[in-house]
Amino acid sequence: MNNLLTIYIESLKNNSLTKNTIDAYTRDVKRFVEFTESRNESLEIIDYVTIMAYSEYLKKDGKANSSVARSIVSIRNYYKYLIKSGFAQHDPTTYVSIPKIKRIIPQILTIEEIDDLLSQPDDNNGKGCRDKAMLELMYATGIKVSELLNLTIYDINIEQLYITCNSGKNNERIIPIGSHAVRCLSKYLETRSTLNLNNLNLLFLNTKSDKMTRQGFWKIIKEYAKMTNIKKIINCYTLRHSFAVHLLQNGAGITSVQELLGHNSMSTTQVYSTIIKKSKLAEIYKNTHPRA
Repeated sequence: MNNLLTIYIESLKNNSLTKNTIDAYTRDVKRFVEFTESRNESLEIIDYVTIMAYSEYLKKDGKANSSVARSIVSIRNYYKYLIKSGFAQHDPTTYVSIPKIKRIIPQILTIEEIDDLLSQPDDNNGKGCRDKAMLELMYATGIKVSELLNLTIYDINIEQLYITCNSGKNNERIIPIGSHAVRCLSKYLETRSTLNLNNLNLLFLNTKSDKMTRQGFWKIIKEYAKMTNIKKIINCYTLRHSFAVHLLQNGAGITSVQELLGHNSMSTTQVYSTIIKKSKLAEIYKNTHPRA
């Protein structure tokens, strides 16, 4: 690996960034460095033209605008570090425009569809009991998959009805949990020892008694989605999105929802308000237009 890239990656590890963020930066910058090396371009001669050529290379490779934009941001951060550390004199991304990203409105399940999905696991066996507890907890709290899989037994307080969630950026937040999730968690904890053969502190484990991966959780979601009559696309983010919209629909303030979700920017949370407005307009149209 390129020496400067190695030094940069080490600096990222000292900046309290999450593992996913570090992996993303590493992947993007490593690919860019490999591209410049294939063109025999040294650090001194990499310029605006190089960045534009790299953008076109990514697009021809089938990368979406969002991926291209993220790559440019990663390269920009890389050069900020190089300039600050005296390894480079200029930033070739300075005059590069970030590709416009079309904001995709996430699909939301209705409360009836949520009930359908969460009723699929058979909690009369260990795996089903775990799965039901995971799905119920995710919908009850709106946490990310990574946050769910990193929870330990010390992060839940069933008596006080809350969990402690740490995103890995020293950004700890307390999230209340409802009676459905508490009931499923309590039942799961009674059988958790049958899965915890390695004596780990992680709350949820896979069938091999190890930490569950994102891919493993995705398979769980996919398995139960197939068992429902829901025609919408259901993925790892569906419960989080539905959590946010249902709170807003029932009168929660957007600032509170932002805090519960752990969003740093209000604009990220605003997308859920957009969903509600579109839904209301569609309902008004349906109820008032003579040919609706």
